[in-house]
Amino acid sequence: MYQIGNAQIVKRSKFSIGETIEIKSKVLNETRTINIYLPNSYQEDTIRKYPVIYLLDGSKDEDFIHIAGLVQFCSFSWINIIPESIIVGIGNVDRKRDFTYPSSVELDRKEFSTSGKSENFINFISSELQVMINENYRVAKERTIIGQSLGGLLATEILFKKPEMFDHYIIISPSLWWDNEMLLKFELKDSLKEKSVYIGVGKEGEIMERLARSLFDKLLLEKKDLLKIHYGFFEKQNHGDALHLAVYDAFEKIFKKEEEKN
Repeated sequence: MYQIGNAQIVKRSKFSIGETIEIKSKVLNETRTINIYLPNSYQEDTIRKYPVIYLLDGSKDEDFIHIAGLVQFCSFSWINIIPESIIVGIGNVDRKRDFTYPSSVELDRKEFSTSGKSENFINFISSELQVMINENYRVAKERTIIGQSLGGLLATEILFKKPEMFDHYIIISPSLWWDNEMLLKFELKDSLKEKSVYIGVGKEGEIMERLARSLFDKLLLEKKDLLKIHYGFFEKQNHGDALHLAVYDAFEKIFKKEEEKN
């Protein structure tokens, strides 16, 4: 028992919002840290299956905690924007390596000396991480990915090259300047059908704002009949703080039922 003024602390215990696991990746030849958020009802309802949100930059000291809080808030019954969901936060080892494909631009390669291994990282997500999550947790088929900055570049690459990996793509402030903006010239697949894509950006300067809008326009122009596309611009936010509000807006636009929006 602890005495603090007139109050007494009668019990002290650890507080946790999830669990951390380490997995040995054969694809990456390294151990990766994965942070998992499980909904409040997960332990009580042993039959129910839950959608999964995969979060890039998902370390504890990056975006895992505040996005987990946002998911919990948005799934409260009195808010009811999104269904209760599992979050899989992928901790970083070398995001410049994992989130970029090989660039033809010498300056890119010079400043990002370990870059160009996104194909391996995408393979790790699809062939190892998603399989492990499917086998060890009660998951529904619905899957979302959230990526910001270089993570937004990676999420865009997955959308363009392997869209079947996720149902919903939340792409915030994507670093599409990489490789002289060549990803924006990629020929899109018809397998984008029925995917939902949200693109958000803050007040981040002409280049970042133009590229986010260019991605939105490309999707709208080339695949508007296949996709559900949304866009958000946050003039009071910058590159550092746009993510939280943008993800909330994405949840509303992608998941909230039409009758509840009105």
